[in-house]
Amino acid sequence: MRVEKISKNKVRIFISYEDLEARGIEKEEVWQNGKKVQELFWDMMEIAYSEVGFEIVGPIAVEAFTMPTEGVVVIVTQVPSLPPQSSIQDEDDEDDQDIDLFSSYVFVLPSFEEVVQVAKALEHFGHIEVSLYMYEQKYHLVFENDNMDESVHDSIWSVLHEYGELTTMTTAVLDEYGQCVVNNRALEVIRQHFV
Repeated sequence: MRVEKISKNKVRIFISYEDLEARGIEKEEVWQNGKKVQELFWDMMEIAYSEVGFEIVGPIAVEAFTMPTEGVVVIVTQVPSLPPQSSIQDEDDEDDQDIDLFSSYVFVLPSFEEVVQVAKALEHFGHIEVSLYMYEQKYHLVFENDNMDESVHDSIWSVLHEYGELTTMTTAVLDEYGQCVVNNRALEVIRQHFV
Protein backbone atom coordinates (compact mmCIF):
# COMPACT_ATOMS: atom_id res chain seq x y z
CA MET A 1 0.00 0.00 0.00
CA ARG A 2 1.37 3.40 -0.99
CA VAL A 3 0.07 6.83 0.04
CA GLU A 4 0.63 10.10 -1.83
CA LYS A 5 -0.52 13.46 -0.52
CA ILE A 6 -1.98 15.39 -3.45
CA SER A 7 -2.95 18.49 -1.47
CA LYS A 8 -3.77 19.40 2.10
CA ASN A 9 -7.27 17.96 1.67
CA LYS A 10 -6.65 15.09 -0.76
CA VAL A 11 -4.66 11.83 -0.75
CA ARG A 12 -4.20 9.08 -3.32
CA ILE A 13 -3.72 5.51 -2.08
CA PHE A 14 -2.45 2.66 -4.24
CA ILE A 15 -3.48 -0.82 -3.12
CA SER A 16 -1.96 -3.74 -4.99
CA TYR A 17 -3.88 -6.92 -5.70
CA GLU A 18 -1.35 -8.64 -3.40
CA ASP A 19 -2.44 -6.31 -0.57
CA LEU A 20 -6.06 -7.26 -1.19
CA GLU A 21 -5.24 -10.95 -1.36
CA ALA A 22 -3.30 -10.77 1.92
CA ARG A 23 -6.48 -9.43 3.55
CA GLY A 24 -8.66 -12.09 1.96
CA ILE A 25 -10.44 -9.57 -0.27
CA GLU A 26 -11.36 -10.54 -3.83
CA LYS A 27 -11.16 -7.90 -6.55
CA GLU A 28 -14.97 -7.88 -6.89
CA GLU A 29 -15.44 -7.35 -3.14
CA VAL A 30 -13.78 -3.92 -3.29
CA TRP A 31 -17.08 -2.44 -4.54
CA GLN A 32 -19.10 -3.99 -1.72
CA ASN A 33 -19.36 -2.43 1.70
CA GLY A 34 -18.42 -5.58 3.60
CA LYS A 35 -16.61 -5.76 6.93
CA LYS A 36 -13.21 -6.54 5.36
CA VAL A 37 -13.47 -3.58 2.98
CA GLN A 38 -14.48 -1.25 5.82
CA GLU A 39 -11.50 -2.46 7.87
CA LEU A 40 -9.23 -1.90 4.87
CA PHE A 41 -10.56 1.65 4.45
CA TRP A 42 -9.92 2.59 8.08
CA ASP A 43 -6.46 1.01 7.92
CA MET A 44 -5.79 3.17 4.84
CA MET A 45 -6.90 6.25 6.74
CA GLU A 46 -4.60 5.37 9.66
CA ILE A 47 -1.67 4.93 7.28
CA ALA A 48 -2.54 8.20 5.51
CA TYR A 49 -2.56 9.97 8.89
CA SER A 50 0.70 8.45 10.13
CA GLU A 51 2.61 8.85 6.83
CA VAL A 52 1.38 12.16 5.43
CA GLY A 53 -0.72 13.71 8.22
CA PHE A 54 -4.05 13.37 6.41
CA GLU A 55 -6.84 13.36 8.98
CA ILE A 56 -10.55 12.92 8.36
CA VAL A 57 -12.53 15.77 9.85
CA GLY A 58 -16.07 16.11 8.55
CA PRO A 59 -17.39 14.89 5.19
CA ILE A 60 -15.20 13.16 2.63
CA ALA A 61 -15.54 12.06 -0.98
CA VAL A 62 -14.04 8.72 -2.00
CA GLU A 63 -13.19 7.73 -5.59
CA ALA A 64 -11.90 4.26 -6.43
CA PHE A 65 -10.58 2.97 -9.73
CA THR A 66 -9.32 -0.49 -10.62
CA MET A 67 -6.32 -0.94 -12.87
CA PRO A 68 -5.97 -4.27 -14.66
CA THR A 69 -2.45 -5.10 -13.44
CA GLU A 70 -1.51 -2.60 -10.71
CA GLY A 71 -4.44 -2.86 -8.31
CA VAL A 72 -6.84 -0.25 -6.96
CA VAL A 73 -6.37 3.52 -6.72
CA VAL A 74 -8.39 5.25 -4.01
CA ILE A 75 -8.60 9.05 -3.88
CA VAL A 76 -9.97 10.49 -0.64
CA THR A 77 -10.91 14.17 -0.55
CA GLN A 78 -11.88 16.20 2.49
CA VAL A 79 -14.85 18.27 1.32
CA PRO A 80 -15.99 21.45 3.03
CA SER A 81 -19.10 21.18 5.15
CA LEU A 82 -22.17 22.44 3.35
CA PRO A 83 -23.80 25.62 4.61
CA PRO A 84 -27.32 25.26 6.01
CA GLN A 85 -29.94 25.09 3.27
CA SER A 86 -33.35 26.73 3.31
CA SER A 87 -35.17 23.50 2.48
CA ILE A 88 -34.70 19.75 2.16
CA GLN A 89 -35.05 20.06 -1.63
CA ASP A 90 -32.09 22.45 -1.69
CA GLU A 91 -30.04 19.97 0.35
CA ASP A 92 -30.84 17.19 -2.11
CA ASP A 93 -29.75 19.41 -5.01
CA GLU A 94 -26.53 20.31 -3.19
CA ASP A 95 -25.77 16.63 -2.51
CA ASP A 96 -26.21 15.87 -6.20
CA GLN A 97 -23.76 18.65 -7.06
CA ASP A 98 -21.17 17.22 -4.66
CA ILE A 99 -21.41 13.83 -6.32
CA ASP A 100 -20.98 15.40 -9.75
CA LEU A 101 -17.74 17.04 -8.64
CA PHE A 102 -16.15 13.62 -8.41
CA SER A 103 -17.73 11.92 -11.41
CA SER A 104 -14.90 12.28 -13.92
CA TYR A 105 -11.21 11.50 -14.19
CA VAL A 106 -8.44 13.00 -16.30
CA PHE A 107 -5.57 11.41 -18.20
CA VAL A 108 -2.68 13.50 -19.50
CA LEU A 109 -0.95 12.53 -22.75
CA PRO A 110 2.37 13.97 -23.95
CA SER A 111 1.44 14.57 -27.60
CA PHE A 112 -1.44 14.52 -30.06
CA GLU A 113 -0.12 11.25 -31.52
CA GLU A 114 -1.00 9.47 -28.25
CA VAL A 115 -4.48 11.03 -28.33
CA VAL A 116 -5.00 9.59 -31.84
CA GLN A 117 -3.72 6.18 -30.68
CA VAL A 118 -6.17 6.19 -27.73
CA ALA A 119 -9.07 7.13 -30.04
CA LYS A 120 -8.09 4.29 -32.38
CA ALA A 121 -7.65 1.74 -29.57
CA LEU A 122 -11.03 2.57 -28.00
CA GLU A 123 -12.98 2.58 -31.28
CA HIS A 124 -14.73 -0.75 -30.65
CA PHE A 125 -16.23 0.53 -27.37
CA GLY A 126 -18.57 2.87 -29.26
CA HIS A 127 -19.50 6.24 -27.77
CA ILE A 128 -17.58 7.15 -24.62
CA GLU A 129 -18.13 10.64 -23.23
CA VAL A 130 -14.69 12.24 -23.41
CA SER A 131 -13.55 15.86 -23.69
CA LEU A 132 -10.13 16.92 -25.00
CA TYR A 133 -8.27 19.87 -23.47
CA MET A 134 -4.93 21.50 -24.18
CA TYR A 135 -3.14 22.73 -21.06
CA GLU A 136 0.56 23.53 -20.54
CA GLN A 137 1.52 22.01 -23.92
CA LYS A 138 -0.05 18.68 -23.00
CA TYR A 139 -3.30 17.02 -23.99
CA HIS A 140 -5.80 16.10 -21.31
CA LEU A 141 -8.63 13.62 -21.85
CA VAL A 142 -11.53 14.03 -19.42
CA PHE A 143 -13.56 10.84 -19.07
CA GLU A 144 -16.99 10.86 -17.51
CA ASN A 145 -17.06 8.12 -14.87
CA ASP A 146 -20.48 6.78 -15.82
CA ASN A 147 -21.87 3.39 -14.83
CA MET A 148 -20.04 1.34 -17.41
CA ASP A 149 -19.48 -2.39 -17.03
CA GLU A 150 -16.41 -3.17 -14.89
CA SER A 151 -14.70 -5.26 -17.58
CA VAL A 152 -15.15 -2.40 -20.09
CA HIS A 153 -13.87 0.08 -17.51
CA ASP A 154 -10.75 -2.06 -16.90
CA SER A 155 -10.08 -2.39 -20.63
CA ILE A 156 -10.34 1.37 -21.13
CA TRP A 157 -8.03 2.02 -18.18
CA SER A 158 -5.50 -0.41 -19.58
CA VAL A 159 -5.42 1.51 -22.89
CA LEU A 160 -5.21 4.88 -21.14
CA HIS A 161 -2.27 3.77 -18.99
CA GLU A 162 -0.47 2.55 -22.10
CA TYR A 163 -0.50 6.01 -23.70
CA GLY A 164 -0.80 8.44 -20.78
CA GLU A 165 -1.12 8.72 -17.04
CA LEU A 166 -3.84 9.52 -14.54
CA THR A 167 -3.59 13.07 -13.22
CA THR A 168 -5.21 14.90 -10.33
CA MET A 169 -6.02 17.80 -12.66
CA THR A 170 -9.67 18.81 -12.35
CA THR A 171 -12.08 19.87 -15.05
CA ALA A 172 -12.51 23.17 -13.19
CA VAL A 173 -8.81 23.99 -13.69
CA LEU A 174 -8.93 22.88 -17.32
CA ASP A 175 -12.04 25.00 -17.96
CA GLU A 176 -10.41 28.02 -16.34
CA TYR A 177 -6.84 27.82 -17.64
CA GLY A 178 -6.83 25.29 -20.46
CA GLN A 179 -8.39 25.25 -23.90
CA CYS A 180 -11.24 22.86 -24.68
CA VAL A 181 -10.41 21.38 -28.09
CA VAL A 182 -13.43 19.05 -28.36
CA ASN A 183 -16.24 18.74 -25.84
CA ASN A 184 -17.86 15.35 -25.01
CA ARG A 185 -17.27 13.64 -28.38
CA ALA A 186 -13.48 13.97 -28.56
CA LEU A 187 -12.64 10.38 -29.54
CA GLU A 188 -15.30 10.25 -32.26
CA VAL A 189 -14.19 13.59 -33.77
CA ILE A 190 -10.53 12.52 -33.76
CA ARG A 191 -11.40 9.21 -35.43
CA GLN A 192 -13.37 11.03 -38.14
CA HIS A 193 -10.43 13.28 -39.02
CA PHE A 194 -7.23 11.44 -38.08
CA VAL A 195 -7.80 7.66 -38.10
